[in-house]
Amino acid sequence: MISKMTKYDFLVFHAEYEDFLRKLRDVGVLHVTQPDEGIKETDELINKMQLKSAVSRTIEHAKALLGKEDKEAARSTNDFDEAIALINDFDNKEAEINRIKNEISSLRSLSAQMSVWGVFSPERIAELEENGVKVEFRSCPIARFNPEWKGSFEIFNNGATTFFVKVSSESAPADDMESDTFQMADCDYKHIDAEISAMENEQARLENELKNFAIANLANFNEVLLQIDDRINFDNVLLSTTHAAEDSVMLLEGYCPDECIDALNEMLEKEGVYYESHNPALTDNVPIKLKNNSYSRLFEPIMRLYSLPNYSELDPTPFIAPFFMLFFGLCLGDGGYGLIILILCAILKRKVAADKRDLLSLGEWLGAATLFAGILTGSFFGVSLDSVTWPWLANIKHYFLTDANYKAQLGGYSPMMVLAVVIGLVQIFFGMAINSAKIIKQHGVKYALAPIAWITGLLGTAACFGLPALGIDIPVGVNYFFYALIGLSVLLILLYNSPDSYSNPVGGFFKNIGSALWSTYNMATGLLGDTLSYIRLFALGLTGSILGSVFNQLAFQFGGMVPVPGLNWLVILLILLFGHSLNFGLNMIGAFVHPLRLTFVEYYKNSGFEGGGQAYNPFQKLSAEK
Repeated sequence: MISKMTKYDFLVFHAEYEDFLRKLRDVGVLHVTQPDEGIKETDELINKMQLKSAVSRTIEHAKALLGKEDKEAARSTNDFDEAIALINDFDNKEAEINRIKNEISSLRSLSAQMSVWGVFSPERIAELEENGVKVEFRSCPIARFNPEWKGSFEIFNNGATTFFVKVSSESAPADDMESDTFQMADCDYKHIDAEISAMENEQARLENELKNFAIANLANFNEVLLQIDDRINFDNVLLSTTHAAEDSVMLLEGYCPDECIDALNEMLEKEGVYYESHNPALTDNVPIKLKNNSYSRLFEPIMRLYSLPNYSELDPTPFIAPFFMLFFGLCLGDGGYGLIILILCAILKRKVAADKRDLLSLGEWLGAATLFAGILTGSFFGVSLDSVTWPWLANIKHYFLTDANYKAQLGGYSPMMVLAVVIGLVQIFFGMAINSAKIIKQHGVKYALAPIAWITGLLGTAACFGLPALGIDIPVGVNYFFYALIGLSVLLILLYNSPDSYSNPVGGFFKNIGSALWSTYNMATGLLGDTLSYIRLFALGLTGSILGSVFNQLAFQFGGMVPVPGLNWLVILLILLFGHSLNFGLNMIGAFVHPLRLTFVEYYKNSGFEGGGQAYNPFQKLSAEK
């Protein structure tokens, strides 16, 4: 359900305003309304947001250094500037490591280039040049190298290029060799490799130092990020303020959940702040705070994938939860797969962080629904339980909802297909009832009479003509009651589709008739299409069961071809593991996507879901900064 909100309007003298905001933040229950045109960012706010981005990046780098066994130290500083200095120290250390890495990369490239010349003495070459002997290091394509070039000595060739040394006197004329002069380093490759080794040791030392620094200060980094968020939030509230009376008075608007108004009112009375509180108008963009029980709360992440409800409608979470769980189970459709989900989620829930446990609890419910669907349809790891000859199933296998057991009684229709259609009709009519309740909440009873008439008329028609078709006799008095109910529903649909239109009696009459004809067309086409959409529950469950059965047959067929005892069972096991893993993965996707589709399209349309709500985000202190 949606928590009831109270709207507050504050009027505060400008000299006391920032102190008022700090006290309002300490209470931490008011959602501050932002201007319709949005917040105009100032240079100061932009700088804080840029600082937040830089700190967040540093935190991500620091976290990446920590292993699973590393535990960060407790926060050791509460001073903002000191924490920023620690972050700068971390960034500088990281920058130094990156500089060394780049230098090592460059030296490795240089070492590879110099390795072709082997070991030599740069000092000896310099001594030769001082005595008039010119030593040149050159290279050229192997096809161009001429061993008879005067003063040239081949050093190395890699199959494509020849590297050679040309020795001549400084007074010798220039040659016409088609070759390139090689730019030599100040030392040979062994000296470079030694320098690389020393720098790698320095890199390892700095990386270990940086990791220890991260362990010691990550809590401080996280704390300063919260402090920056606090400052940004404070600035956002300041910029959301309306200035009045030549900036001498500040006007602020916000919303508070009714369960928190006592704490807020106590602070306001104590500080003597002028305020007005009242119920929000239907047109107000009221923030949404959901308040569901432990079961429905698990399905809130699924509902949020589409949108939060707006304040004037009903929270759909409790209504979609049981249907989504049932849809998931029917789409996956195999009891063995449901058992796997149930066991894995139960094990993992004990090992993950507390904020992830709700998702695993949701997985447990979905696994239990799949196990139930598998037992209902007699499917367990692709094995059709109604067709096996196991003695312990002899007395119960005729109860499984399978074609062999019930298809003849249902006129040749698959029982699972009939069940899918029935479930679809139940959810559609339930959605129409929720839509009627929403209209009553938003506008009043008279506006919901026509939608209620559609529900009663359709159900009355189904009972009046459907029950006899199934061989169920209806007493005459009950039958007349259904006729009267259908007639009253038709009158309401025809004459009271648009209650407000009767301000002009003649025009209102024809407007209602036209509106009724249009809604009848939409109902006839929409109801049929929506109902047929639910057949996917049957189709997906059937597909998964058939694929599981096929992999079982393949495993034992190919395993039977292996003559070696023991090896045949290994082949069977491998095929079963591969096949069922593939089938499980594919069906898990369908079992999640298609129930979402049925919820967000068929159910939301029939329930009149509007959405567009904004999440309740109270102005509160995030950090421990004093």
